[in-house]
Amino acid sequence: MANEVLTGAQAIVRSLELLGVTDIFGLPGGAILPTYDPLMDSTKIRHILVRHEQGAGHAAEGYASASGKLGVCIATSGPGATNLVTAIADAHMDSVPLLAITGQVNSTSIGTDAFQEADIVGITMPITKHSFLVTKAEDIPGVLASAVLIATTGRPGPVLVDIAKDAQNGKAEFVWPPRVDLPGYKPVTKPHGKQIQAAAQLIKEAKRPVLYVGGGIVRSRANLELLELAKIIGAPVVTTLMARGAFPDSDPQNLGMPGMHGTVPAVTALQRSDLLITLGARFDDRVTGQVKTFAVGAKVIHVDIDPAEIGKIRFADVPIVGDLKEVLTELNAELANDLKGTKPDIAEWWGFLNDLRTRYPLGYTEPEDGKLSPQFVISRIGELSGPEAIFAAGVGQHQMWSAQFIKYERPNSWLNSGGAGTMGYSVPAAMGAKVAQPERLVWAIDGDGCFQMTNQELATCTINNIPIKVAIINNSSLGMVRQWQTLFYNSRYSNTDLNTGTDTMMVPDFVKLAEAYGCLGIRVEKEEEVDAAIKLAMETNDRPVVIDFIVGRDAMVWPMVPAGLSNDAVQFARDERPVWEDGEEE
Repeated sequence: MANEVLTGAQAIVRSLELLGVTDIFGLPGGAILPTYDPLMDSTKIRHILVRHEQGAGHAAEGYASASGKLGVCIATSGPGATNLVTAIADAHMDSVPLLAITGQVNSTSIGTDAFQEADIVGITMPITKHSFLVTKAEDIPGVLASAVLIATTGRPGPVLVDIAKDAQNGKAEFVWPPRVDLPGYKPVTKPHGKQIQAAAQLIKEAKRPVLYVGGGIVRSRANLELLELAKIIGAPVVTTLMARGAFPDSDPQNLGMPGMHGTVPAVTALQRSDLLITLGARFDDRVTGQVKTFAVGAKVIHVDIDPAEIGKIRFADVPIVGDLKEVLTELNAELANDLKGTKPDIAEWWGFLNDLRTRYPLGYTEPEDGKLSPQFVISRIGELSGPEAIFAAGVGQHQMWSAQFIKYERPNSWLNSGGAGTMGYSVPAAMGAKVAQPERLVWAIDGDGCFQMTNQELATCTINNIPIKVAIINNSSLGMVRQWQTLFYNSRYSNTDLNTGTDTMMVPDFVKLAEAYGCLGIRVEKEEEVDAAIKLAMETNDRPVVIDFIVGRDAMVWPMVPAGLSNDAVQFARDERPVWEDGEEE
């Protein structure tokens, strides 16, 4: 029987349906218009019309990060495509499986500077796992199948498929499944047995081991295997910004988050360890501080699906390339067989770390201006919402406080822009997460600066019945930049005042803005109002909710390791000496 003949546009929609795509975030335009016509007839794909293409990209990221599935966004050529670039770069840095489909001018016009032409394949080449340009209708099924395979296997990441308008309008036989031929793409998932044995030997010999856990654990769905490993060896666990929730915060082995704004026990555990069991982490500069002084006495086991990450920053004594779920399954079996129920003797190490916990607990001081404490507000959001909720943060102080003061018990509950640090991520990411997980409570915890970059997606949420909750931590300034100006620029506040929540000016008035978008708008200025506002937001599910929390502008994120310094210079609070200043020993 002959294959059905479809237009390229019909082939795009049919291919996505057969690849299991059920939700797309996008915005139409001339070069992608042929595809939007058959998309209207699809009964399997829900298209959500965003108000800006960057919102489509971040929504697809939030969708993927909350569910573990592929996120899909679509845009037209030229500015439509370039508006996706920030989200694509963000997904690349944080290993988010993303498929970005863009329209392109007719193939005969490519390279002529035609109206709304941009070389989006060339632009995105450094920030994607791969970028495809399709100029023939018959190539569409195979390219889309290849793109999904690349985005979702190995180290997940974004893939862009740019499709010329004449390829969308052309006709060809629709062949499914298509032939996928990627001879240069063979991600290694199974570890080498000898490396597993070498890793087990180092673990058995270590006196001060630390499990240094990165976002790769979340992407590989290896949280249960991680928990088993931690219990087998009894070692402390630190979870990076991207790994919050990969290991339960309630577990006594969890020391919290390491890095520039990590807990003192987590930062110091890495510094003083003799073995870093590095799982799906990449020795990011925000974790290591000054690389030459980072954990100088430690040997390194480094497990990663991406061989390019191993040895890039820190030499690995035992490098293991493979999928973390498979690697940990084999490592756990090896250790269980070797240890036979006993644990390495690291009691002295735990004594040192528990003393740090007592001496340097995570806390905060109340604002002197009488306004709300942002840490208190965020803590109450976490406590009242519970561990089954999803929290998407913007970037800045509120991001760090959300990582510090909300207790995470499960993976995929914490979404943020870690590597790129993209302001404006929170609202559209929360929107995407709510689409992916409609039964869960979803919070966007945002700053007044971040919120003003992408709040137009509240219209998308209202119209499409996506009742997210937005908590604006409103300090009337670009908070993290202001903190740096306080500490390193003699309190010279150059262009960081936003006038969004001062006593004399509120521009814009976020409550009125929320109401204009069809949301419930609430303003909270007193501590006794906080719980009631959060509960009202949680009970309101017929529309999005925006709470404008007016907080103290001088609140700072502590602890802190100043950029470029050794982690030994970690400061617990302003005007205090670094914890390990003057060579203080344990």
